[in-house]
Amino acid sequence: MAKSNVTYALEGGIVLIGLDRAEKRNAISDAVIEELRSAIERAGKEARAGVIFGHGDHFSAGLDLAEHVERTPFEGVQHSRKWHGVFDTIERGPVPYVAALHGAVVGGGLELAASTHIRVADESAFFALPEGQRGIFVGGGGSVRLPRLIGVSRMTDMMLTGRVYSATEGSSYGFAQYLVEPGGSLAKALELAERIAANAPLTNFAVLQALPMIAEANPQTGLLMESLMATVAQSDKEAKRRIRQFLEHKTAKVKPDKT
Repeated sequence: MAKSNVTYALEGGIVLIGLDRAEKRNAISDAVIEELRSAIERAGKEARAGVIFGHGDHFSAGLDLAEHVERTPFEGVQHSRKWHGVFDTIERGPVPYVAALHGAVVGGGLELAASTHIRVADESAFFALPEGQRGIFVGGGGSVRLPRLIGVSRMTDMMLTGRVYSATEGSSYGFAQYLVEPGGSLAKALELAERIAANAPLTNFAVLQALPMIAEANPQTGLLMESLMATVAQSDKEAKRRIRQFLEHKTAKVKPDKT
């Protein structure tokens, strides 16, 4: 029986999805994309939050170039659209995802990370887009998502010159929101996923579905959408229960995070 390229574990409403081609630095092949698609679809039915990580020494070194050499132009378009479908489901689906990043977060691996909602990098992580040196172009949604995170000029520099960012540089520029000690990204990602899973489901839905649309809308449309979403969320029974608990001093007030 062939070894799975993607692992799946559900623990208390948190799904852990792992890229498992350590011998290939978790390069993303067609088989990985298909298994990742199945895992994401399954998680959408049974998880409240998720973590995506890489087994071994790296998150992902990107596209498996061994499968890319002989594609026709039409096959190339179909291949890219498969990646788009999976990564769009991660970004726009019902489950909030945290990426645990270490080692290589390169090319298609960086595109995968960019499709998640929160990214935690440990100090071993490094970020690169070597497509320019390979004679190819990003095909997993990177040209759409990465400029929103790091800006067009920084992405242009990476692709034209092969510039590599360290974890420390990358976290300051928007590749990741959290920077932790070597080996600590998965534990921190799981901690964050547990916090997310404890939120009111309708609030998580609003953040994942409405917030990106509001950010892309013209201001007046965005404000109207915000009002409608706020009203729907506040009218939910779960929201009312949580507000009552706060007013009755049964929940903690907001304080600075010591971590």
